[in-house]
Amino acid sequence: MPSSAIPKLRCAVVGVGRMGRHHARLYAQTPEVEFVGVVDVNAESRRAVTEQWGGRGYENVDQLIEAGVDAVTIATPTVHHRAAAEPLLRSNVACLIEKPLAPDVEEARALADTAQQHRSVLQVGHVVRYDPVMVAIRKIEGLRPRFIEMDRISPMTFRSVDVGVVLDMMIHDLDLLLMLVGSEPEDVQASAVSVLGAAEDVCNTRLTFPPDASGYRCVANVTASRLAMKTERKIRIISEDAYVSADFVARSGTVVHKTANDDQLQQLRQHLQAGKDLSDVDYRSLVQVDQLEIGAGEPLRLQLDDFLSAVRAKRSPTVDAQAGFAAVRTAERIVEAARRAGSRMV
Repeated sequence: MPSSAIPKLRCAVVGVGRMGRHHARLYAQTPEVEFVGVVDVNAESRRAVTEQWGGRGYENVDQLIEAGVDAVTIATPTVHHRAAAEPLLRSNVACLIEKPLAPDVEEARALADTAQQHRSVLQVGHVVRYDPVMVAIRKIEGLRPRFIEMDRISPMTFRSVDVGVVLDMMIHDLDLLLMLVGSEPEDVQASAVSVLGAAEDVCNTRLTFPPDASGYRCVANVTASRLAMKTERKIRIISEDAYVSADFVARSGTVVHKTANDDQLQQLRQHLQAGKDLSDVDYRSLVQVDQLEIGAGEPLRLQLDDFLSAVRAKRSPTVDAQAGFAAVRTAERIVEAARRAGSRMV
Protein backbone atom coordinates (compact mmCIF):
# COMPACT_ATOMS: atom_id res chain seq x y z
CA MET A 1 0.00 0.00 0.00
CA PRO A 2 1.51 3.40 -0.95
CA SER A 3 2.29 5.64 2.01
CA SER A 4 -0.32 8.16 0.84
CA ALA A 5 -3.04 5.48 1.28
CA ILE A 6 -2.01 4.51 4.85
CA PRO A 7 -4.34 6.11 7.44
CA LYS A 8 -2.38 8.58 9.50
CA LEU A 9 -1.78 7.88 13.18
CA ARG A 10 -2.65 10.76 15.47
CA CYS A 11 0.43 11.23 17.68
CA ALA A 12 1.50 13.56 20.45
CA VAL A 13 4.21 14.14 23.05
CA VAL A 14 3.73 14.50 26.80
CA GLY A 15 6.54 16.55 28.30
CA VAL A 16 8.55 18.73 25.93
CA GLY A 17 11.88 19.20 27.63
CA ARG A 18 15.08 18.35 25.77
CA MET A 19 14.06 14.83 24.73
CA GLY A 20 10.39 15.62 24.22
CA ARG A 21 11.24 18.29 21.65
CA HIS A 22 13.15 15.74 19.60
CA HIS A 23 10.17 13.39 19.65
CA ALA A 24 7.88 16.25 18.56
CA ARG A 25 10.22 16.98 15.65
CA LEU A 26 10.23 13.38 14.50
CA TYR A 27 6.45 13.00 14.70
CA ALA A 28 5.96 16.23 12.76
CA GLN A 29 8.41 15.06 10.08
CA THR A 30 6.76 11.64 9.62
CA PRO A 31 4.40 11.58 6.59
CA GLU A 32 2.26 8.77 8.06
CA VAL A 33 1.62 10.77 11.25
CA GLU A 34 -0.75 13.60 12.09
CA PHE A 35 1.01 15.52 14.82
CA VAL A 36 -1.76 16.38 17.30
CA GLY A 37 0.40 18.43 19.64
CA VAL A 38 1.96 18.40 23.08
CA VAL A 39 1.11 18.28 26.76
CA ASP A 40 3.24 20.26 29.19
CA VAL A 41 2.59 22.18 32.39
CA ASN A 42 4.71 25.05 31.06
CA ALA A 43 2.69 27.23 28.68
CA GLU A 44 5.81 28.74 27.09
CA SER A 45 7.22 25.29 26.33
CA ARG A 46 3.92 24.25 24.73
CA ARG A 47 3.85 27.38 22.62
CA ALA A 48 7.48 27.10 21.50
CA VAL A 49 7.04 23.53 20.23
CA THR A 50 3.68 24.01 18.53
CA GLU A 51 4.87 27.19 16.80
CA GLN A 52 7.78 25.23 15.35
CA TRP A 53 6.16 21.87 14.61
CA GLY A 54 2.42 22.48 14.57
CA GLY A 55 -0.34 20.84 16.56
CA ARG A 56 -1.96 22.22 19.68
CA GLY A 57 -0.80 22.67 23.23
CA TYR A 58 -2.69 20.91 26.03
CA GLU A 59 -2.47 21.47 29.74
CA ASN A 60 -3.07 17.84 30.74
CA VAL A 61 -3.41 14.30 29.43
CA ASP A 62 -7.20 14.26 29.81
CA GLN A 63 -7.49 17.09 27.28
CA LEU A 64 -5.30 15.14 24.87
CA ILE A 65 -7.44 12.00 25.22
CA GLU A 66 -10.57 14.05 24.59
CA ALA A 67 -8.99 15.50 21.43
CA GLY A 68 -8.34 11.97 20.16
CA VAL A 69 -4.91 10.38 19.87
CA ASP A 70 -3.52 6.97 18.80
CA ALA A 71 0.06 7.02 20.06
CA VAL A 72 2.03 9.16 22.49
CA THR A 73 5.63 9.60 23.61
CA ILE A 74 5.95 10.31 27.32
CA ALA A 75 9.09 12.33 28.03
CA THR A 76 8.27 13.80 31.42
CA PRO A 77 10.62 13.43 34.39
CA THR A 78 10.70 9.78 35.46
CA VAL A 79 8.71 10.37 38.66
CA HIS A 80 5.72 11.47 36.55
CA HIS A 81 5.73 8.58 34.06
CA ARG A 82 3.01 6.57 35.77
CA ALA A 83 0.64 9.50 36.28
CA ALA A 84 0.99 10.49 32.62
CA ALA A 85 0.84 6.99 31.11
CA GLU A 86 -1.91 5.20 33.02
CA PRO A 87 -4.87 7.28 31.73
CA LEU A 88 -3.56 6.87 28.18
CA LEU A 89 -3.03 3.12 28.48
CA ARG A 90 -6.53 2.72 29.96
CA SER A 91 -7.86 4.58 26.91
CA ASN A 92 -5.97 2.13 24.67
CA VAL A 93 -3.52 4.80 23.53
CA ALA A 94 -0.10 3.33 22.64
CA CYS A 95 2.72 4.76 24.77
CA LEU A 96 6.44 5.08 24.13
CA ILE A 97 7.82 5.91 27.57
CA GLU A 98 11.29 7.38 27.76
CA LYS A 99 13.74 5.34 29.83
CA PRO A 100 13.62 4.36 32.58
CA LEU A 101 10.10 2.97 32.60
CA ALA A 102 9.59 4.16 36.18
CA PRO A 103 11.56 5.30 39.24
CA ASP A 104 11.07 1.99 41.07
CA VAL A 105 9.93 -1.60 40.66
CA GLU A 106 6.46 -1.00 42.11
CA GLU A 107 5.57 1.69 39.58
CA ALA A 108 7.22 -0.19 36.71
CA ARG A 109 5.11 -3.27 37.52
CA ALA A 110 1.96 -1.15 37.74
CA LEU A 111 2.57 0.28 34.27
CA ALA A 112 3.31 -3.14 32.80
CA ASP A 113 0.13 -4.54 34.37
CA THR A 114 -2.01 -1.66 33.10
CA ALA A 115 -0.73 -2.10 29.56
CA GLN A 116 -1.42 -5.85 29.70
CA GLN A 117 -4.91 -5.46 31.18
CA HIS A 118 -5.99 -2.99 28.50
CA ARG A 119 -4.01 -4.64 25.68
CA SER A 120 -2.29 -1.36 24.97
CA VAL A 121 1.09 -1.10 23.25
CA LEU A 122 3.76 0.02 25.71
CA GLN A 123 7.32 0.49 24.49
CA VAL A 124 10.19 1.66 26.67
CA GLY A 125 12.64 4.17 25.17
CA HIS A 126 15.86 2.21 25.53
CA VAL A 127 17.10 3.92 22.40
CA VAL A 128 20.64 2.51 22.48
CA ARG A 129 19.24 -0.77 21.13
CA TYR A 130 18.66 1.16 17.90
CA ASP A 131 22.12 2.72 17.77
CA PRO A 132 23.78 1.52 14.52
CA VAL A 133 26.76 0.34 16.61
CA MET A 134 24.52 -1.93 18.67
CA VAL A 135 22.63 -3.06 15.59
CA ALA A 136 25.97 -4.13 14.08
CA ILE A 137 27.00 -6.01 17.24
CA ARG A 138 23.73 -7.93 17.30
CA LYS A 139 24.38 -9.14 13.77
CA ILE A 140 27.58 -10.96 14.79
CA GLU A 141 26.83 -14.65 14.51
CA GLY A 142 27.57 -17.06 17.34
CA LEU A 143 28.42 -14.37 19.89
CA ARG A 144 27.94 -15.98 23.31
CA PRO A 145 29.19 -13.47 25.90
CA ARG A 146 31.32 -14.73 28.76
CA PHE A 147 32.57 -11.33 29.95
CA ILE A 148 31.18 -7.88 29.16
CA GLU A 149 32.65 -4.54 30.14
CA MET A 150 30.66 -1.33 29.65
CA ASP A 151 31.57 2.28 30.36
CA ARG A 152 29.16 5.22 30.14
CA ILE A 153 30.62 8.45 31.51
CA SER A 154 30.10 12.15 30.86
CA PRO A 155 30.27 15.56 32.53
CA MET A 156 27.29 16.62 34.65
CA THR A 157 24.53 18.17 32.53
CA PHE A 158 22.04 18.63 35.38
CA ARG A 159 19.39 16.83 33.32
CA SER A 160 17.47 13.88 34.79
CA VAL A 161 18.70 14.75 38.27
CA ASP A 162 15.41 13.48 39.71
CA VAL A 163 17.10 10.06 39.66
CA GLY A 164 20.61 8.79 40.33
CA VAL A 165 23.18 7.81 37.71
CA VAL A 166 22.01 4.18 37.72
CA LEU A 167 18.50 5.06 36.50
CA ASP A 168 19.73 8.04 34.49
CA MET A 169 22.67 6.57 32.54
CA MET A 170 23.53 3.01 33.53
CA ILE A 171 19.97 1.90 32.72
CA HIS A 172 20.90 2.01 29.00
CA ASP A 173 23.64 -0.56 29.51
CA LEU A 174 21.55 -2.69 31.84
CA ASP A 175 18.95 -3.05 29.09
CA LEU A 176 21.65 -4.01 26.59
CA LEU A 177 23.11 -6.54 29.03
CA LEU A 178 19.81 -8.27 29.71
CA MET A 179 19.16 -8.42 25.98
CA LEU A 180 22.62 -9.84 25.15
CA VAL A 181 22.69 -12.39 27.96
CA GLY A 182 19.01 -13.27 27.93
CA SER A 183 18.46 -13.26 31.69
CA GLU A 184 18.67 -11.08 34.80
CA PRO A 185 21.77 -11.31 37.00
CA GLU A 186 22.02 -13.92 39.72
CA ASP A 187 24.44 -11.93 41.87
CA VAL A 188 24.90 -8.16 42.14
CA GLN A 189 27.80 -6.30 43.72
CA ALA A 190 28.12 -2.52 43.54
CA SER A 191 29.77 0.59 44.89
CA ALA A 192 28.50 4.13 44.39
CA VAL A 193 29.38 7.71 45.32
CA SER A 194 27.08 10.69 45.81
CA VAL A 195 28.87 13.99 45.27
CA LEU A 196 26.58 16.79 44.10
CA GLY A 197 23.18 15.59 45.23
CA ALA A 198 21.41 13.04 47.37
CA ALA A 199 21.42 10.30 44.73
CA GLU A 200 24.48 8.50 43.40
CA ASP A 201 26.56 10.28 40.72
CA VAL A 202 29.07 7.48 40.08
CA CYS A 203 28.49 3.74 40.24
CA ASN A 204 30.37 0.57 39.39
CA THR A 205 28.71 -2.83 39.46
CA ARG A 206 29.74 -6.42 38.87
CA LEU A 207 26.90 -8.65 37.70
CA THR A 208 27.06 -12.44 37.54
CA PHE A 209 24.44 -14.14 35.39
CA PRO A 210 23.02 -17.67 35.72
CA PRO A 211 24.76 -20.42 33.74
CA ASP A 212 23.57 -21.00 30.20
CA ALA A 213 22.70 -24.37 28.64
CA SER A 214 26.41 -25.22 28.35
CA GLY A 215 27.08 -24.39 32.00
CA TYR A 216 29.00 -21.15 31.38
CA ARG A 217 28.25 -17.95 33.27
CA CYS A 218 28.57 -14.43 31.93
CA VAL A 219 30.08 -11.77 34.19
CA ALA A 220 29.66 -8.08 33.47
CA ASN A 221 31.47 -5.05 34.83
CA VAL A 222 29.55 -1.81 34.30
CA THR A 223 30.58 1.75 35.17
CA ALA A 224 28.48 4.90 34.92
CA SER A 225 29.48 8.42 35.92
CA ARG A 226 27.99 11.84 35.33
CA LEU A 227 30.99 13.57 36.90
CA ALA A 228 33.62 12.77 34.28
CA MET A 229 35.70 15.28 32.35
CA LYS A 230 34.87 13.67 29.00
CA THR A 231 32.17 11.60 27.33
CA GLU A 232 32.72 7.90 26.71
CA ARG A 233 30.34 5.15 25.62
CA LYS A 234 32.20 1.86 25.20
CA ILE A 235 31.50 -1.85 25.24
CA ARG A 236 33.79 -4.89 25.19
CA ILE A 237 32.47 -8.43 24.78
CA ILE A 238 34.57 -11.57 25.18
CA SER A 239 33.42 -15.04 24.14
CA GLU A 240 35.26 -18.26 23.26
CA ASP A 241 35.32 -17.48 19.58
CA ALA A 242 35.28 -13.69 19.33
CA TYR A 243 36.21 -10.41 20.98
CA VAL A 244 34.25 -7.26 20.23
CA SER A 245 35.33 -3.74 21.13
CA ALA A 246 33.10 -0.81 20.16
CA ASP A 247 32.98 2.93 20.73
CA PHE A 248 29.49 4.44 20.44
CA VAL A 249 30.79 8.01 20.37
CA ALA A 250 33.32 7.37 17.59
CA ARG A 251 30.83 5.02 15.86
CA SER A 252 33.54 2.43 15.33
CA GLY A 253 34.35 -1.08 16.43
CA THR A 254 36.62 -4.08 16.00
CA VAL A 255 35.76 -7.77 15.88
CA VAL A 256 38.50 -10.35 16.51
CA HIS A 257 37.53 -13.90 15.47
CA LYS A 258 39.42 -17.05 16.37
CA THR A 259 40.50 -18.69 13.10
CA ALA A 260 42.81 -21.45 14.37
CA ASN A 261 41.29 -24.90 13.91
CA ASP A 262 40.99 -27.51 16.65
CA ASP A 263 44.20 -29.30 15.59
CA GLN A 264 46.21 -26.06 15.72
CA LEU A 265 44.80 -25.17 19.12
CA GLN A 266 45.43 -28.65 20.51
CA GLN A 267 49.03 -28.54 19.32
CA LEU A 268 49.46 -25.07 20.81
CA ARG A 269 48.14 -26.27 24.17
CA GLN A 270 50.43 -29.26 24.17
CA HIS A 271 53.42 -27.02 23.52
CA LEU A 272 52.34 -24.70 26.34
CA GLN A 273 51.97 -27.62 28.76
CA ALA A 274 55.39 -28.90 27.73
CA GLY A 275 56.93 -25.52 28.49
CA LYS A 276 58.07 -24.88 24.92
CA ASP A 277 59.29 -21.47 23.86
CA LEU A 278 56.49 -20.05 21.68
CA SER A 279 57.84 -16.52 21.37
CA ASP A 280 58.16 -16.99 17.62
CA VAL A 281 54.46 -17.81 17.19
CA ASP A 282 52.55 -14.90 15.64
CA TYR A 283 49.30 -14.56 17.59
CA ARG A 284 47.78 -12.70 14.65
CA SER A 285 47.99 -15.88 12.57
CA LEU A 286 45.47 -17.47 14.91
CA VAL A 287 42.83 -14.74 14.62
CA GLN A 288 41.11 -12.55 12.07
CA VAL A 289 40.61 -8.85 12.81
CA ASP A 290 37.70 -7.06 11.12
CA GLN A 291 36.20 -3.63 11.46
CA LEU A 292 32.63 -3.62 12.65
CA GLU A 293 30.33 -2.74 9.74
CA ILE A 294 28.23 0.10 11.13
CA GLY A 295 25.28 1.44 9.18
CA ALA A 296 23.66 4.85 9.21
CA GLY A 297 20.55 6.13 10.92
CA GLU A 298 19.38 8.30 13.79
CA PRO A 299 18.66 5.97 16.74
CA LEU A 300 15.66 8.02 17.90
CA ARG A 301 14.17 7.90 14.39
CA LEU A 302 14.75 4.14 14.12
CA GLN A 303 13.12 3.66 17.52
CA LEU A 304 10.10 5.78 16.59
CA ASP A 305 9.62 3.94 13.29
CA ASP A 306 9.67 0.62 15.16
CA PHE A 307 7.16 1.94 17.71
CA LEU A 308 4.77 3.14 15.02
CA SER A 309 5.12 -0.20 13.23
CA ALA A 310 4.14 -2.00 16.44
CA VAL A 311 1.15 0.31 16.87
CA ARG A 312 -0.09 -0.30 13.32
CA ALA A 313 0.44 -4.07 13.51
CA LYS A 314 -0.88 -4.25 17.09
CA ARG A 315 2.17 -6.35 17.95
CA SER A 316 4.42 -6.43 20.96
CA PRO A 317 7.13 -3.77 20.61
CA THR A 318 10.82 -4.61 20.45
CA VAL A 319 11.45 -3.16 23.92
CA ASP A 320 8.26 -4.08 25.74
CA ALA A 321 7.07 -3.39 29.27
CA GLN A 322 8.65 -6.58 30.62
CA ALA A 323 12.07 -5.53 29.28
CA GLY A 324 11.64 -2.10 30.84
CA PHE A 325 10.55 -3.65 34.13
CA ALA A 326 13.54 -6.02 34.18
CA ALA A 327 15.95 -3.11 33.65
CA VAL A 328 14.39 -1.13 36.51
CA ARG A 329 14.46 -4.17 38.79
CA THR A 330 18.14 -4.73 38.05
CA ALA A 331 18.87 -1.02 38.63
CA GLU A 332 17.11 -1.16 41.99
CA ARG A 333 19.15 -4.24 42.98
CA ILE A 334 22.36 -2.37 42.08
CA VAL A 335 21.46 0.64 44.23
CA GLU A 336 20.57 -1.63 47.13
CA ALA A 337 23.85 -3.56 46.73
CA ALA A 338 25.76 -0.26 46.81
CA ARG A 339 23.99 0.71 50.04
CA ARG A 340 24.83 -2.64 51.62
CA ALA A 341 28.46 -2.09 50.63
CA GLY A 342 28.49 1.16 52.61
CA SER A 343 27.83 3.71 49.87
CA ARG A 344 26.16 6.81 51.30
CA MET A 345 23.02 7.56 49.28
CA VAL A 346 19.44 8.51 49.95
